[in-house]
Amino acid sequence: FRLKVPLIPRMMSEYCHLRTAIDIHPGADIGSSFFIDHGTGVVIGETTNIGNNVKLFHGVTLGALSTKDGQAMAGTKRHPTIEDDVTIYAGAVILGGRTVVGKGATIGGSVFITKSVPAGHVVSQLTPELHLKPPSGDQRFLKNN
Repeated sequence: FRLKVPLIPRMMSEYCHLRTAIDIHPGADIGSSFFIDHGTGVVIGETTNIGNNVKLFHGVTLGALSTKDGQAMAGTKRHPTIEDDVTIYAGAVILGGRTVVGKGATIGGSVFITKSVPAGHVVSQLTPELHLKPPSGDQRFLKNN
């Protein structure tokens, strides 16, 4: 890809995506000891930079903040930078070319990040409050609540 022969790396990437359900753009820069656990749904964009000893879990997206004027943005940094020793848990979405996840940070599951995270920090979300709505006409659940 870096040799300006994008077809073969892209074909290899698509084949791997077909076999693993992991989508890594061949232009992404990935360090050593990179680990993906249960990789289904992982997406890593073209200008993503990933440091050494990074762990990702299923459903993680390292993507662009906006697809508006996507072609006009070609050649610019659109995807996040993940520094060394970072763990990103299932379902996390980290977007934007200016977004940096600092060394040793931990990103909890199902978080949505568009701003940088300082080194060593832990990002999580509060447990969402679930609201149950019974099917119309079903009064069984209303009596117990």
